[in-house]
Amino acid sequence: MKSDFNKRTKIVATIGPAVGDKKSIKELLKAGANVFRLNTSHGTMEEHREKFNLIRQVSKELDIYCAIMIDLQGPKIRVGNLKSEITLNEGDEVTFKHMANQEVEGIIPVDYEGIAEDVKKGSKILLDDGKISAEVIDVKDDKVLAKIINGGVLKSRKGLNIPGSTASLEAVTQKDVEYIKFAVDMEADFIALSFVRKKEDVLLAKKYINDFNSNIPVIAKLEKPEAIENLKDIISVADCIMVARGDLGIELSPVEVPVCQKLIISECTKQKKPVIVATQMLESMINEPIPTRAEVSDVANAIIDGADAVMLSGETSVGKYATEAVKTMSKIAQETENSEFYKFDKDFEMSEDSALTRQAIVFGADKMLKYVNAKAVLSFSHFGYSTRLMSKLKPSVPIILVSDLEKTCRKMSIAWGVRPFFKKWDVALDDDLFIKIDQFLINEVGLKKGDYVVITGSTPNLISGRTNFVRVHKIGT
Repeated sequence: MKSDFNKRTKIVATIGPAVGDKKSIKELLKAGANVFRLNTSHGTMEEHREKFNLIRQVSKELDIYCAIMIDLQGPKIRVGNLKSEITLNEGDEVTFKHMANQEVEGIIPVDYEGIAEDVKKGSKILLDDGKISAEVIDVKDDKVLAKIINGGVLKSRKGLNIPGSTASLEAVTQKDVEYIKFAVDMEADFIALSFVRKKEDVLLAKKYINDFNSNIPVIAKLEKPEAIENLKDIISVADCIMVARGDLGIELSPVEVPVCQKLIISECTKQKKPVIVATQMLESMINEPIPTRAEVSDVANAIIDGADAVMLSGETSVGKYATEAVKTMSKIAQETENSEFYKFDKDFEMSEDSALTRQAIVFGADKMLKYVNAKAVLSFSHFGYSTRLMSKLKPSVPIILVSDLEKTCRKMSIAWGVRPFFKKWDVALDDDLFIKIDQFLINEVGLKKGDYVVITGSTPNLISGRTNFVRVHKIGT
């Protein structure tokens, strides 16, 4: 089998100033990136449009199906635009005020108009993923006076958290709505919703997407304590989950994050939903060519826990070693997947829903693999539902998706172990089609005559119906 089937855990790479040109994007794809994330917290819509079009152009030239995720800022509080970066030292007194741009030295602009209402004397204010902390001394009118507890260098647009705040922030902001329309117009593959607190937040985002006549899948980013409390309900309505460890580790505590991560992944496995683990996975590679041993262990353990994808943020968006970071993550994934510790319980419960037949088909296909020593699962699917189910079973062999929809091929780039191919083969499965399938498996997948594959699909048409059959096929016979 060809070498590009070796890595089964998917990699999400964030696009930013460090990887904004055609050459860089091409290098990231070749290094193993499967999904590109456009973070709407930074940059203009026009800049995102240019990056979006560039990704589509490069992926087409390389004949690689990759997905594009539009990550909404959500009700995230951020520092406004500073005249220049500020060095904050322990004991310094600073003033926070709602404004877009810094107008006076010593006043830090904040893009949330309710900041003076949501804090009181003694409240903690955390900046830049908690790297910088301050304590509120006094609140006067619309100004918040605070003393720096832990210092650091503050830059424009860094995040600001008020742990324990009672702020009633919107689940989907007006800016988010504008970017949802942008995602629909551009035919994005995923929309990531930030700071999800309950299932109604996800349903609201889906309503806006539906209002724009689209059904783009929603990735729910879990980064609030309320999200952990409402975990099962959120996963039930989301299409994918992201363990957003940055803000989660601020709103809770860093020491609680590992257990939360395992809890989220476990529940996603039960509900058969893909899950991404994100934030600071190879953080040191922003400035260094190699990761720390702890970072390597972190990525490996997320994969062993059952993550379908792992994400790079600053490592690729602003890092000096973006391509090396993707290559490193790819190597970690392959090494981990080939280890004796990478084993999963296949005794999933059957969900009592309309997809009962499709569940039975993919569960049966997974069990058939070992009996015939199959080299791959060949999954024919229009929208990819049965392929996603197969992905969550984490079979011992690659999953080859063949779909007659290019958008399905792109979306399945986030599914563990799935390698998508676009083919107009939505016809009855007969001898002529088997000849094409064998040629495809040999020439494009890299299998050999005499190899076994397990095929799932539909009849009478192979792709566009609901998956209703499974069969063992020996290539060339």
